[in-house]
Amino acid sequence: MSQLLLVVDTSGKNGSIALARATSDDTEIDVLEVVPLAGGAFSAQLVPEIAALLERRKCSKTDLGAFAVVSGPGSFTGLRVGLAAIKALAEVLQKPIAAISLLEAVAKGKINTKPGRVLAALDAGRGDVYVGDYEVGAQLHTPARMHSERLLSREEFVAVAKEMTVVTPDAALADMVRAAGIWVELIEYPDSAAIVRLGWEHLRRGDTVSPQELEANYIRHSDAEIFSKPAS
Repeated sequence: MSQLLLVVDTSGKNGSIALARATSDDTEIDVLEVVPLAGGAFSAQLVPEIAALLERRKCSKTDLGAFAVVSGPGSFTGLRVGLAAIKALAEVLQKPIAAISLLEAVAKGKINTKPGRVLAALDAGRGDVYVGDYEVGAQLHTPARMHSERLLSREEFVAVAKEMTVVTPDAALADMVRAAGIWVELIEYPDSAAIVRLGWEHLRRGDTVSPQELEANYIRHSDAEIFSKPAS
Protein backbone atom coordinates (compact mmCIF):
# COMPACT_ATOMS: atom_id res chain seq x y z
CA MET A 1 0.00 0.00 0.00
CA SER A 2 1.57 3.26 -1.13
CA GLN A 3 1.50 5.91 1.58
CA LEU A 4 2.87 9.27 2.55
CA LEU A 5 5.32 9.60 5.42
CA LEU A 6 5.85 12.89 7.25
CA VAL A 7 9.20 13.26 9.02
CA VAL A 8 10.12 15.91 11.60
CA ASP A 9 13.51 16.69 13.11
CA THR A 10 13.73 19.53 15.62
CA SER A 11 16.54 18.04 17.71
CA GLY A 12 19.39 20.36 16.70
CA LYS A 13 20.29 23.99 16.20
CA ASN A 14 18.44 23.80 12.89
CA GLY A 15 15.73 21.39 11.89
CA SER A 16 13.73 20.11 8.96
CA ILE A 17 10.55 18.45 7.85
CA ALA A 18 10.29 16.03 4.96
CA LEU A 19 7.53 14.40 2.98
CA ALA A 20 8.17 11.01 1.41
CA ARG A 21 6.14 8.43 -0.48
CA ALA A 22 6.51 4.67 -0.35
CA THR A 23 6.64 2.79 -3.63
CA SER A 24 3.58 0.76 -4.61
CA ASP A 25 5.17 -2.46 -3.32
CA ASP A 26 6.38 -0.80 -0.10
CA THR A 27 9.99 -1.79 -0.78
CA GLU A 28 11.43 1.72 -1.15
CA ILE A 29 10.75 5.23 0.09
CA ASP A 30 11.21 8.33 -2.08
CA VAL A 31 11.75 11.77 -0.58
CA LEU A 32 9.38 14.25 -2.25
CA GLU A 33 10.51 17.44 -0.53
CA VAL A 34 12.60 18.64 2.39
CA VAL A 35 11.89 21.95 4.15
CA PRO A 36 14.61 23.42 6.40
CA LEU A 37 13.60 25.02 9.70
CA ALA A 38 15.62 27.83 11.23
CA GLY A 39 16.75 27.24 14.79
CA GLY A 40 15.23 29.25 17.60
CA ALA A 41 11.77 29.50 16.07
CA PHE A 42 10.57 25.91 15.69
CA SER A 43 7.35 26.55 17.61
CA ALA A 44 6.35 29.35 15.23
CA GLN A 45 7.44 27.59 12.03
CA LEU A 46 6.64 23.91 12.36
CA VAL A 47 2.85 23.67 11.97
CA PRO A 48 2.58 26.38 9.24
CA GLU A 49 5.44 24.78 7.29
CA ILE A 50 3.80 21.35 7.47
CA ALA A 51 0.53 22.85 6.18
CA ALA A 52 2.35 24.69 3.38
CA LEU A 53 4.27 21.55 2.40
CA LEU A 54 1.08 19.50 2.12
CA GLU A 55 -0.60 22.25 0.13
CA ARG A 56 2.31 22.47 -2.34
CA ARG A 57 2.11 18.72 -2.83
CA LYS A 58 -1.69 18.92 -3.25
CA CYS A 59 -2.19 16.68 -0.22
CA SER A 60 -4.20 16.96 2.95
CA LYS A 61 -3.26 15.69 6.38
CA THR A 62 -5.71 12.80 5.89
CA ASP A 63 -3.41 11.53 3.09
CA LEU A 64 -0.63 10.92 5.61
CA GLY A 65 -0.14 7.26 6.39
CA ALA A 66 2.58 7.42 9.04
CA PHE A 67 4.99 9.67 10.89
CA ALA A 68 8.64 9.59 11.90
CA VAL A 69 10.20 11.98 14.38
CA VAL A 70 13.65 12.37 15.88
CA SER A 71 13.03 11.80 19.59
CA GLY A 72 16.53 12.75 20.76
CA PRO A 73 19.03 13.34 22.03
CA GLY A 74 19.18 17.06 21.45
CA SER A 75 17.65 20.38 22.41
CA PHE A 76 15.05 20.06 25.17
CA THR A 77 12.88 22.83 23.74
CA GLY A 78 13.26 21.72 20.13
CA LEU A 79 12.41 18.11 20.87
CA ARG A 80 9.29 19.08 22.80
CA VAL A 81 8.03 21.16 19.85
CA GLY A 82 8.55 18.40 17.30
CA LEU A 83 7.11 15.64 19.43
CA ALA A 84 4.04 17.70 20.40
CA ALA A 85 3.20 18.34 16.74
CA ILE A 86 3.56 14.67 15.76
CA LYS A 87 1.61 13.50 18.82
CA ALA A 88 -1.29 15.79 17.87
CA LEU A 89 -1.36 14.76 14.20
CA ALA A 90 -0.98 11.05 14.89
CA GLU A 91 -3.68 11.11 17.56
CA VAL A 92 -6.19 12.82 15.28
CA LEU A 93 -5.39 10.59 12.29
CA GLN A 94 -4.79 7.39 14.28
CA LYS A 95 -1.57 6.67 12.37
CA PRO A 96 1.66 4.99 13.57
CA ILE A 97 4.78 6.86 14.70
CA ALA A 98 8.39 5.78 14.34
CA ALA A 99 10.51 7.40 17.06
CA ILE A 100 14.07 7.77 15.78
CA SER A 101 17.20 8.14 17.89
CA LEU A 102 19.71 10.52 16.34
CA LEU A 103 22.43 8.21 17.65
CA GLU A 104 20.97 5.32 15.66
CA ALA A 105 21.00 7.53 12.56
CA VAL A 106 24.69 8.27 13.20
CA ALA A 107 25.46 4.56 13.67
CA LYS A 108 23.64 3.73 10.44
CA GLY A 109 25.66 6.41 8.64
CA LYS A 110 28.79 4.32 9.07
CA ILE A 111 30.75 4.45 5.80
CA ASN A 112 32.64 1.17 6.24
CA THR A 113 29.97 -1.49 5.73
CA LYS A 114 31.84 -4.16 7.68
CA PRO A 115 29.38 -5.37 10.35
CA GLY A 116 30.13 -5.05 14.05
CA ARG A 117 29.92 -2.88 17.16
CA VAL A 118 30.30 0.88 16.79
CA LEU A 119 30.05 3.85 19.11
CA ALA A 120 27.91 6.62 17.64
CA ALA A 121 28.97 9.92 19.22
CA LEU A 122 27.48 13.43 19.31
CA ASP A 123 28.79 16.49 21.12
CA ALA A 124 26.47 17.11 24.08
CA GLY A 125 28.16 20.34 25.20
CA ARG A 126 29.51 21.04 28.69
CA GLY A 127 32.40 18.66 27.99
CA ASP A 128 30.03 15.70 27.57
CA VAL A 129 29.30 13.27 24.75
CA TYR A 130 26.09 11.46 23.78
CA VAL A 131 27.20 7.90 23.08
CA GLY A 132 25.21 5.11 21.43
CA ASP A 133 26.63 1.58 21.47
CA TYR A 134 25.17 -0.15 18.39
CA GLU A 135 25.61 -3.34 16.42
CA VAL A 136 25.37 -2.54 12.71
CA GLY A 137 25.00 -4.94 9.81
CA ALA A 138 26.71 -5.01 6.44
CA GLN A 139 23.51 -4.20 4.53
CA LEU A 140 21.89 -0.76 4.49
CA HIS A 141 18.47 -2.14 5.47
CA THR A 142 19.77 -4.36 8.27
CA PRO A 143 18.40 -3.02 11.59
CA ALA A 144 20.95 -1.55 13.98
CA ARG A 145 20.75 -3.20 17.41
CA MET A 146 21.20 -0.87 20.37
CA HIS A 147 23.21 -2.04 23.36
CA SER A 148 23.03 1.27 25.24
CA GLU A 149 22.71 5.05 24.94
CA ARG A 150 24.23 7.26 27.60
CA LEU A 151 25.88 10.54 28.48
CA LEU A 152 29.63 10.39 29.19
CA SER A 153 32.32 12.91 29.95
CA ARG A 154 34.93 13.22 27.21
CA GLU A 155 37.42 11.35 29.39
CA GLU A 156 34.94 8.52 30.02
CA PHE A 157 34.11 8.40 26.32
CA VAL A 158 37.75 8.01 25.27
CA ALA A 159 38.20 5.23 27.81
CA VAL A 160 35.12 3.37 26.54
CA ALA A 161 36.00 3.93 22.87
CA LYS A 162 39.29 2.03 22.98
CA GLU A 163 39.18 -1.16 20.89
CA MET A 164 36.00 0.06 19.13
CA THR A 165 35.14 2.01 15.99
CA VAL A 166 33.72 5.47 16.62
CA VAL A 167 31.29 7.11 14.18
CA THR A 168 30.55 10.82 14.54
CA PRO A 169 29.54 13.85 12.45
CA ASP A 170 31.42 16.18 14.85
CA ALA A 171 34.90 17.07 13.59
CA ALA A 172 36.15 18.16 17.02
CA LEU A 173 35.12 14.84 18.56
CA ALA A 174 36.76 12.98 15.68
CA ASP A 175 40.03 14.88 16.23
CA MET A 176 39.97 14.11 19.96
CA VAL A 177 39.40 10.41 19.31
CA ARG A 178 42.15 10.22 16.70
CA ALA A 179 44.55 11.94 19.09
CA ALA A 180 43.91 9.08 21.54
CA GLY A 181 44.87 6.55 18.87
CA ILE A 182 41.29 5.32 18.31
CA TRP A 183 39.82 4.56 14.89
CA VAL A 184 37.05 7.00 13.95
CA GLU A 185 34.84 7.55 10.93
CA LEU A 186 33.80 11.17 10.34
CA ILE A 187 30.45 11.16 8.53
CA GLU A 188 27.97 13.76 7.34
CA TYR A 189 25.41 14.88 9.92
CA PRO A 190 22.27 12.76 9.38
CA ASP A 191 20.05 14.65 6.95
CA SER A 192 16.31 14.40 6.40
CA ALA A 193 16.76 11.71 3.75
CA ALA A 194 18.62 9.54 6.26
CA ILE A 195 15.88 10.04 8.86
CA VAL A 196 13.24 9.20 6.24
CA ARG A 197 14.95 5.91 5.37
CA LEU A 198 15.46 4.99 9.00
CA GLY A 199 11.88 5.88 9.89
CA TRP A 200 10.59 3.76 7.03
CA GLU A 201 12.70 0.80 8.19
CA HIS A 202 11.14 1.09 11.66
CA LEU A 203 7.63 1.33 10.22
CA ARG A 204 8.07 -1.66 7.91
CA ARG A 205 9.05 -3.93 10.78
CA GLY A 206 6.32 -2.59 13.06
CA ASP A 207 8.66 -0.77 15.43
CA THR A 208 6.21 2.03 16.24
CA VAL A 209 4.69 3.85 19.18
CA SER A 210 1.30 5.40 19.85
CA PRO A 211 0.93 9.13 20.54
CA GLN A 212 0.56 8.31 24.24
CA GLU A 213 3.78 6.29 24.23
CA LEU A 214 5.89 8.83 22.32
CA GLU A 215 8.48 10.37 24.62
CA ALA A 216 11.64 12.41 24.20
CA ASN A 217 14.93 10.57 24.46
CA TYR A 218 16.82 13.34 26.27
CA ILE A 219 19.55 11.11 27.81
CA ARG A 220 20.68 14.17 29.81
CA HIS A 221 18.46 15.59 32.55
CA SER A 222 17.29 19.15 32.05
CA ASP A 223 18.66 21.96 34.21
CA ALA A 224 15.24 22.21 35.85
CA GLU A 225 15.42 18.55 36.89
CA ILE A 226 19.02 18.82 38.07
CA PHE A 227 18.55 21.93 40.16
CA SER A 228 15.20 20.87 41.60
CA LYS A 229 16.72 17.81 43.26
CA PRO A 230 17.09 18.22 47.02
CA ALA A 231 20.62 18.30 48.32
CA SER A 232 21.74 15.08 49.96
